[in-house]
Amino acid sequence: MNRAVLDSIRNAAPGILPSLLQCDFGNLQTEVERLVAAGTEVLHLDVMDGHFVPNLTYGMPIVEGLRRHTDLPLDVHLMISDPLAYAQPMVDAGADLLTFHIEAVDSAEHAARVAHSIREMGVGAGVAINPETSMDTLGDCLDEVDMVLVMSVQAGFGGQSFNPIALDRIRQLRQRYPELLIEIDGGINLETIGRARQAGCDLFVVGSAIFGQDDYSAAIASLGRAMVDEMISDSVATDESGDSR
Repeated sequence: MNRAVLDSIRNAAPGILPSLLQCDFGNLQTEVERLVAAGTEVLHLDVMDGHFVPNLTYGMPIVEGLRRHTDLPLDVHLMISDPLAYAQPMVDAGADLLTFHIEAVDSAEHAARVAHSIREMGVGAGVAINPETSMDTLGDCLDEVDMVLVMSVQAGFGGQSFNPIALDRIRQLRQRYPELLIEIDGGINLETIGRARQAGCDLFVVGSAIFGQDDYSAAIASLGRAMVDEMISDSVATDESGDSR
C-alpha cells in the first residue's frame, strides 16, 4: 500500500474535502485549480451506479481525468452494488482511497475481505454506513479498514436533512478506535461542521457549502473557522462547568 498517500490524507485532518459531484465538469481543470488555491488537500468523488442508489454519476474516466490535473489524493466513495468489480479499474484510474458501503456486502466478514482486497491493490480502504443501518453490521471489519465514512444522510438521495445520529456514531467510533480515520458526508455546512468536529470527526465532505458560493477560498475558510469556533465554545463551556463545581 502507498502509505505516504494515506498518511497525507491523515495529515490533512481536520480536513475539508470538496465533493466534486457539484463542480463544473465542463471546466474541471479550472475547478481543481480554484480548490487548490483555496487550500484543498484531498478531493472527494461520489461514484453512483443507478442500482445501489437511484442516481447515476460518473466512473473511471472522470477519476483518470482528475488525476491528469492534480497530484492531490483522490478519495473515491463507491455507492455501487459490487465494489470489487470496479475497485481495480478505479485504482488504475488514480484513486488513492476507496470506500465501499457495508450495505453493498453480505456480512461484516465479507466487508473485511473486500477491504483486504482493496488494500492489496495498494490503496486505502474505507467502509461507509448509512444512517438507517445498525452499527452492529460493521462487526470486526473495522479492524481491516483505514477509514469509516459515517453518512449523515441516506446515500444517493438529494434534499435530505442532516441526521444527528451521525454525531453519536462518530463519538462511538472515536472512543473505540482512537486512531481510525473518520469521515462524514451529507449536509455538512457552517451549522453542522463544528458539531461533527467536536464529536471527533477528521474529514468533512462538503458540497453546496463550497460550490454554491462564488469564492471557494472564502467558503472553505469560513468552514474552517466554524470548526474552530465550536471547539472553543465547547472548551469554554467545559471550563465553566468545572469552575461551578
